[in-house]
Amino acid sequence: MVGRPAVPEVIWARPERAGRGPKPAFSRADIAAAAVRIADAEGLDAVSMRKVAAELGCGTMSLYNYVPRKEDLYELMFDAVSAGYAYPEPSGDWRADLIALARQARAMMHRHTWMPRLMSPVYGFSPNVLRYLEYALSCLDGVDARFGEKMELIAMVNGVVTTYVSNEIATAERSRSLPWSEEQEHAVRTDYLVGQIASGRYPRLAAAFAEDPGPIDLDGVFDRALDRVLDSFGR
Repeated sequence: MVGRPAVPEVIWARPERAGRGPKPAFSRADIAAAAVRIADAEGLDAVSMRKVAAELGCGTMSLYNYVPRKEDLYELMFDAVSAGYAYPEPSGDWRADLIALARQARAMMHRHTWMPRLMSPVYGFSPNVLRYLEYALSCLDGVDARFGEKMELIAMVNGVVTTYVSNEIATAERSRSLPWSEEQEHAVRTDYLVGQIASGRYPRLAAAFAEDPGPIDLDGVFDRALDRVLDSFGR
């Protein structure tokens, strides 16, 4: 008879190191910091138990005493960088507080460009992420809404941040990978677009491009996207 597979444990419910013996040589914080350094330098796909072990100067198999699965390693990494949030006393202006928190998240994701890939409920309940959620809810204390609705709003704000930053990162990575300059790429695409608009097949797009938007303000676009989400909640 084939037995059922073992039920996985939440990494935070496990002791720092399984089994008895001498004091552990490393902490989870050490391991997470090493993995974050690798991901920051080489990308998330470069993170492996072997590379983390080499970074720490230990054997690969010994790390499994601390971190049983790679998914646990990802969770440790996400929690480690989430410790970087600042939590000022809520101002009483819930919109301003959530926008400030979202700006922090955007800046953090640009420092650790692998973070958007791990923005998932799987990594949503580590100690520092729970602290983040508790703070975000405290900013909404004065809002007359159910906690479920408040959690939905926080999720929507995080979705805007993650999507926006993911696009920013992808655009920057594509520009770096081009065999020609970004200016040359932009010029070629602009020439093509101008020709298409001049064909008369896209009158609404022609009207849109005829407007002078001024310099592109990515921070302003980000803030307006957040405002639209917050406006829908405030109705």
